[in-house]
Amino acid sequence: MTLNEEISKRRTFAIISHPDAGKTTLTEKLLLYGGAIHLAGSIKSRKAQRHAVSDWMEIEKQRGISVTSSVLQFDYAGCRINILDTPGHQDFSEDTYRTLMAVDSAVMVLDAAKGVEAQTKKLFKVCRERRIPIFTFINKLDRYGKIPLDLLDEVEKVLGIRAYPMNFPIGTDGKYLGVYDRQKNQIELFAEDTSHGQTERISEIFAPDDAEVIKRIGQANFDALQDDLMLLDEAGEKFDIDKINAGDLTPTFFGSAMTNFGVKNFLEEYLRLAPPPAPRLSDDGIIEPADEKFSAFVFKIQANMNPAHRDRLAFIRICSVKFQRNMEVWHAATNKIVKLSQPQQFLAQERQIIEEAFPGDIVGLFDTGIFGIGDTLTDAAHKFKFEAFPIFPPEKFARVQAKDTMKRKQFSKGIEQLTQEGAIQLFYPVGAGTDSYIVGTVGTLQFEVLQYRLKSEYNVDVILTMLPFEVARWLRLEDDKKITPATLRGADRGMFVLDRKENPVLLVENEWSLGWISDNNPNLIMNAVPF
Repeated sequence: MTLNEEISKRRTFAIISHPDAGKTTLTEKLLLYGGAIHLAGSIKSRKAQRHAVSDWMEIEKQRGISVTSSVLQFDYAGCRINILDTPGHQDFSEDTYRTLMAVDSAVMVLDAAKGVEAQTKKLFKVCRERRIPIFTFINKLDRYGKIPLDLLDEVEKVLGIRAYPMNFPIGTDGKYLGVYDRQKNQIELFAEDTSHGQTERISEIFAPDDAEVIKRIGQANFDALQDDLMLLDEAGEKFDIDKINAGDLTPTFFGSAMTNFGVKNFLEEYLRLAPPPAPRLSDDGIIEPADEKFSAFVFKIQANMNPAHRDRLAFIRICSVKFQRNMEVWHAATNKIVKLSQPQQFLAQERQIIEEAFPGDIVGLFDTGIFGIGDTLTDAAHKFKFEAFPIFPPEKFARVQAKDTMKRKQFSKGIEQLTQEGAIQLFYPVGAGTDSYIVGTVGTLQFEVLQYRLKSEYNVDVILTMLPFEVARWLRLEDDKKITPATLRGADRGMFVLDRKENPVLLVENEWSLGWISDNNPNLIMNAVPF
């Protein structure tokens, strides 16, 4: 198979949603229909101790939420699929934003009863800014929800994107019997779900005018379907693949991930419509997937996926040319040549060594600590860098120290490794000794995850003391002289700390304090992210 043929087979996408919209459940069902698993685990089925494949951390299984992105790969219908299941909770949105840098499209999951929610709007905005094609799956049709036409209208008005319903549900109020496929002009009716969503849902296909359809769904449901379809045809958006690829039109599907209602059709239509790997912007111009220059970038680092070995993995997105095991590449961050040995591909925590990969694929590399998020890898003959990753300033802060001082070594190692993953930002108090760190996060739930992982992965109990600060500013003087607490007027109004590169940072409680410090230090330059 040629390189172009391999590229055309790839579909790499993220699944995004507000918490509890069913994102991870949908991911699990795509794996079920793709043949990657044979029995789906429900996010809610705690009694049976079956958990979604993509929720592999113990804390995810216990809390029923995703706290880190999972990489899931499988083959279906001639395509190689790379799914990145992302956290839905806003406290972990930083991980989701980085993941969106590595995909070619996104699947937006909405709860049929709740419609467009707050975190959905934030994640949608990121996709829209990056012009990522967005496919919408309106979930939980097995429950009472809003009227389908109202949901479509909400997507268009709240998100500002036109929606084209690829299918339309037949029935009412959580008692939907099937869907009408607008592209294929056919009706799919589903048998009763007898396996609680753990196996594929049986369905039958009918022509729209088949008398059996009215017999199965009833005249009232049939008439309501005809009225809704007429309204969509006359007043709705027209199908336009160019608008879809530009991120201006979202193909919309109705279904229930929990009961496997409409999931198979969604998967097959997504693979038909979704774009293959896209070109990437670099400081050397546009890099095409079939370009002669090998390239990739690191978008995620994960420690302790295998707790028995305390390993650390760097996830890379292959951008151009064929990747081969043991190949040597230029690492932009260190300006050194590194050998990429033992490359792996994943089904969440499960992994296997691979010999090759192609643009669009996600590959895991064993990392001794040299890789960082956003790092570019290229062949030695063509050195360039991809666009920088966005940096998010921390908004919550806490002092963290080990309860047992005899475990200082494990404590320091754990804090350092979790910082390198990008989940937390680490600061050092000036003149406060070495028994504690200041940790900054985007959200408070990250502190709970930090405590849990330090205990479960490094066997360290910690004392965590929340601090009143909500604003961090990196500091620099116009004449580049060294800044110390003694030379900074108003340093006592906050906390003077150093980041991991020993750059001075000031933590303060509010913007008013920040303004006072700025007014009283006229040569001071402050920035919300590192200079």
